[in-house]
Amino acid sequence: MTKRSKAPARAFAVLALIGGFVVLVMIVSAALSGGDSDDGRQGGPDRAQRSRPVKDVPKVYVVETEDTLTSIAHKTGVPIATIERLNPQADPLSLISGEELKLR
Repeated sequence: MTKRSKAPARAFAVLALIGGFVVLVMIVSAALSGGDSDDGRQGGPDRAQRSRPVKDVPKVYVVETEDTLTSIAHKTGVPIATIERLNPQADPLSLISGEELKLR
């Protein structure tokens, strides 16, 4: 019986490992860049803001039992940051049922 050389298999394994690493780096790079192309414009609204449908937002929202800022933002379409900015007196960790929050 003759012994076969394992050198080609080892070389192929090294090339496969390097190729896998390159693919992984490309995937992570694409994910971190967000897939947006830089067309040179700055300062304009981002894509999510432009495509968001405009709702009729009431002036105030009356807090209901077990409401959170997140749930209120989802119900009304007003970002959490805007609710916090308009209502600095409201404690986001303990909203009181019946409390009125400004939305615009």
